[in-house]
Amino acid sequence: MSDATEFRDRALSLGLARVAEQAALASAKLIGRGDEKAADQAAVNAMRTQLNLLDIAGVVVIGEGERDEAPMLYIGEEVGSGNGPAVDIALDPLEGTTLTAKDMPNALTVIAMGPRGSMLHAPDVYMEKLAVGPGLPENVVSLTMEPATRVMALAAAKNCMPENITVCVLERPRHEAMIAELRTTGCAIRLITDGDVAGVIHCAESDTTGIDMYMGLGGAPEGVLAAAALKCMGGQMWGRLTFRNDDERGRAAKAGITDLDRIYSRDEMVTQDVIFAATGVTDGSILAGIKREPGFLTTETILMRSKTGSVRRMTYRAPSH
Repeated sequence: MSDATEFRDRALSLGLARVAEQAALASAKLIGRGDEKAADQAAVNAMRTQLNLLDIAGVVVIGEGERDEAPMLYIGEEVGSGNGPAVDIALDPLEGTTLTAKDMPNALTVIAMGPRGSMLHAPDVYMEKLAVGPGLPENVVSLTMEPATRVMALAAAKNCMPENITVCVLERPRHEAMIAELRTTGCAIRLITDGDVAGVIHCAESDTTGIDMYMGLGGAPEGVLAAAALKCMGGQMWGRLTFRNDDERGRAAKAGITDLDRIYSRDEMVTQDVIFAATGVTDGSILAGIKREPGFLTTETILMRSKTGSVRRMTYRAPSH
């Protein structure tokens, strides 16, 4: 592989941070304005513009949807200058469009990049997810365990009582039975309204977020993005695609997935070293949201490389127009 086509994660990482920053800044004026679509569109436009400035031959593998559903940043779209390494890109230009529209916590812009073929081409279906942070025995919990058993197993591994475990769950009617079962263990449950990429990342920084485990059904594309973040930060994650109908099973076939019951580990969702960037849009437990001062906007971005395990936090101050 020549130098020009090699995936140089260090050289590309700051460019990736800029992509996340610009998407966040573009959605800033729509925070709290009640218009989810406009906020998302602003982030999409900015992210695509910035991606096309990078010297990469990029393909969007996790994006805004199938080609017929999304005018840009659709799955399979080619981005970048076309010169440079062939890369896979997973992105969510605005994770938490509702959070942004309502000015609620934990809206982020998220993007991950790795060598071509490094990320699972997850169809736009649900994925059952389970994640824990770093420093635990391998396979300490599993998707084949009942929810209550997971809490008990994690408490045993952490040498604490189940009451000391906090589980993050998306607040949805589909999770009511799981939540009721978790309650029987005495664990705490932090319910979030949206944004399960952030929910999974919380596990990797349990000292600051207070969250030990994430579980529940959410979007499969977000599962791959979260796996990319955990590959950089450490932590374990498993995902199993779930299908409600033949249309969704057809989407899986189109994405090249044959084993519909397979449980994917973190390193099966993201098979090679990746870089990951996220910028806070609204204040959250991982990142500060966009701050306004007279004439300026300030963002906070987290930039991570799985190759080195490095996590960099950056603030960016830009004139507001």
